[in-house]
Amino acid sequence: MRERHARDGATDLLCAGAPALARAAADTLPFDAFVLPWPRPEVRLMIADMDSTMITVECIDELADYAGVKPAVAEITERAMRGELDFEGALRARVALLAGLPETVLARCQAERVRLTPGAVTLVRTLAARGVRTLLVSGGFTAFAEPVAAAIGFDGVRANRLGIADGVLDGRVEEPILGAAAKRTALIETAAAMRIDLRETVAIGDGANDIPMLETAGIGIAYHAKPRAAAAADLAVRFGDLTAVLHALGIDRREWHVG
Repeated sequence: MRERHARDGATDLLCAGAPALARAAADTLPFDAFVLPWPRPEVRLMIADMDSTMITVECIDELADYAGVKPAVAEITERAMRGELDFEGALRARVALLAGLPETVLARCQAERVRLTPGAVTLVRTLAARGVRTLLVSGGFTAFAEPVAAAIGFDGVRANRLGIADGVLDGRVEEPILGAAAKRTALIETAAAMRIDLRETVAIGDGANDIPMLETAGIGIAYHAKPRAAAAADLAVRFGDLTAVLHALGIDRREWHVG
């Protein structure tokens, strides 16, 4: 096993054998340590979750606050992200509680509540400069995902659409819902379109609905994740911001494009 020096509270461990043992040891350290196979695979595609990953909030919970139902919605969100509830059913139930909310609240929520996760812009811009394609895939909504993707610099975005009628949310989400299976499909389809091997892909997420894409990608990275997602991933960022992913990918700080 080769170890590189810790930088900014993160280090990467390049392992030729017994990666499970090395990962278990790394998870006990008081800083982010990443165990990767040697030689390190080339990355050509990154696919990432949005809520609580590329941004600091769960947008549906914040919308629910404007509707006066945040405690009920946030409880469902937490259980869904832990994998205790079916994601699609949980999303329909939460969106139903938003019925009657004025469409104008979407832009207000975006402006007042949505904040990019530290390191998000640096991560995406740095990868883009290296020729890596980036795709934002969200079980949330296009009203938030599209401006977030543009602000960070993603090449593409997929998300759900809220039903709107006569200027208000009608309590529905358009079908089919982009859930766990659809996130995995987005990864596979994009890699196929690029004619690259899945071993050349990275997926980043935090919740149970990210598990299939984390398991399918060449490198699955859990970001401050729920226990099930962290267990399913190859690497886990537990302490740092999203620039820790650049450490994990072996990209020297001198090559970062700071946002």
